[in-house]
Amino acid sequence: MHIILVGMPGSGKSTVARTLARRMQMDLADSDHVIEQRLGGTIRSYFDQHGEAAFRDVEESVLDELTNGPPVVLATGGGAVLRSANRQRLHDRGRVIYLRTSPEQLYRRLRRDTKRPLLQVADPLKRLKEMYAERDPLYRECAHFVINTHSAALSTLVSRVLMQLELAPVPTNDGQSAPPSLSL
Repeated sequence: MHIILVGMPGSGKSTVARTLARRMQMDLADSDHVIEQRLGGTIRSYFDQHGEAAFRDVEESVLDELTNGPPVVLATGGGAVLRSANRQRLHDRGRVIYLRTSPEQLYRRLRRDTKRPLLQVADPLKRLKEMYAERDPLYRECAHFVINTHSAALSTLVSRVLMQLELAPVPTNDGQSAPPSLSL
């Protein structure tokens, strides 16, 4: 079963995924890294040259491949939920954890970031608030669990994720539920 992390840019998906994969003794995949390998360059430069729609096409293809492969802990890009096909696939093919972070907290983390194309605007906090208003319902739609990240240390976030996964039944092929098996 895939463990999939969704959330706003800067919410900690990649960092939590790395630690979670290590703790669960699972492979790690970061969709943004896979996309950049496939593109042979940065997401920002691809975005600038080809636009958001073309980038979202590549992202959708990569997410489909990653969630059809062997089980991994998957960190997704912040906009992965913008397409309904992605939301459905993520929800159906794994356990989705939404790392929920306020726009203000994200702004504090990202105010000097130059890699994220959607935040290269005159008022990044305003943009984060707009993105949050649009995306929060989409993250919730595909998530099995919502974990608030406000001021939580990495170890606390990982422990919260592990606790949710341990308490939640994992569907089996026969439609029944079985407790998840975790290597702690």
